[in-house]
Amino acid sequence: MARRTLLFVAVLCISVFLLVGSFSGQQSEENPPPDPQIRAALKSISPKQVQSDIEKLVSFNNRNTLSAQDKQAIASGKGIGAAREWIKSEFERYSRECGGCLEVKTDTFTQPAGPRVPQPTVLTNVYAVLKGTSPEDAKRVVLVTGHYDSRNTDVLDTTGFAPGANDDGSGTTVSLECARALSKLKFPATIIFLTVAGEEQGLDGSKHFAEYAKSQGWDVEAALNNDIVGGDRSPGQNPKVVRVFSESIPDNATDQQIRMIRALGGENDSPSRELARYIAQAARTYQLEVSPLLEFRRDRYLRGGDHISFNEQGFPAVRFTEYQENFTRQHQNVRTENGIEYGDLPKYVDFDYVANVARVDAATLASLAAAPGPPQNVKIETKQLVNDSTLNWDAPSDGRASQYVVLWRATSAPDWEHSQAVSATRTTLPVSKDNVIFAVQSVDEAGHRSEPIVPSPER
Repeated sequence: MARRTLLFVAVLCISVFLLVGSFSGQQSEENPPPDPQIRAALKSISPKQVQSDIEKLVSFNNRNTLSAQDKQAIASGKGIGAAREWIKSEFERYSRECGGCLEVKTDTFTQPAGPRVPQPTVLTNVYAVLKGTSPEDAKRVVLVTGHYDSRNTDVLDTTGFAPGANDDGSGTTVSLECARALSKLKFPATIIFLTVAGEEQGLDGSKHFAEYAKSQGWDVEAALNNDIVGGDRSPGQNPKVVRVFSESIPDNATDQQIRMIRALGGENDSPSRELARYIAQAARTYQLEVSPLLEFRRDRYLRGGDHISFNEQGFPAVRFTEYQENFTRQHQNVRTENGIEYGDLPKYVDFDYVANVARVDAATLASLAAAPGPPQNVKIETKQLVNDSTLNWDAPSDGRASQYVVLWRATSAPDWEHSQAVSATRTTLPVSKDNVIFAVQSVDEAGHRSEPIVPSPER
């Protein structure tokens, strides 16, 4: 009898250990199941089409924001006006191919005179909207963008050959390829495929568009900015990696929110940082050839990009950029000096790499647009000193969440390490909230996951 008792106790102890371990460090973070339709769309993204688009953009000779956009220049296929009309025609072609599924629009405004705009100048952003099929979820917006303007060493040079193949023909092409591939599908939420002007003059086009989105009350869940994603063919490049830059404390955080962020160690968990982690999760789910390298800073030293315009309006936004840039091929007149070739020409672009980056973007856009809305009012109870952690939240208003996933990681870890599926909107885990960061995702019946929401304390 004593032996049986000891055996029972041993088995019980092992069972309890395994149960607790499944919550407190032994259950690894699992990726969502891939969606077959999204996977097929990703495969349709074409390096050949990427090459064709970039070479077409280069053919406009000079896409400087201040370059020609009169009727004669457009007819001759030169200048930013001709580039604008071609981009618009491509979006319209994709729409015809999907039975009119895209709303092709322009955002035209006059940029006032400034340091890089000598006189008031008309700028035009071109975009296509794939409207969500769900009346509730269609209010949610995810977007991808690249800037179609180019420049030479002199930012005011409006006539010299300024090919802009990598900066930012590559990013413009990512928006185009995402539109071509994803317009074949339907999503509950809305996707916008955007190309902006005026980046080299001071983020002018994206600033106007982001301000417009804010004024219209758009619920922008994600803005993916692709700028210099050409995979420049030079030593030191890594064709298996794309950098994803994300801001820390949001621009629109109040003083009270900043104090709370500091108190709880939330500097690494802004909405933009959670978007970056979501991008990495999407790339793992679809086993893509390029892996996101999470760069926990807003942008590179001495540089900026169009994602900043969306950050400034309080929207989650990140920047995609190749692993290592070659500065002799950025903002340079095409020439050869001392045996060094300068200039941003198509021959230096890795078209396969651009297509792979586009797949990362498209996987992220599609995953977010297919998912239910994120959980609302996510809280973690801090009413008393206990080592368990109790989280509660409200279901998203679209009614599509069939379950939830609780994520967590050590406070020192860059990405999610563990996960637990939960069927209710309240759960208690045997994990100390003092040692980890939590987040909650909504999940639909097909396994699509929303963006992760970090809880705020509830007393």
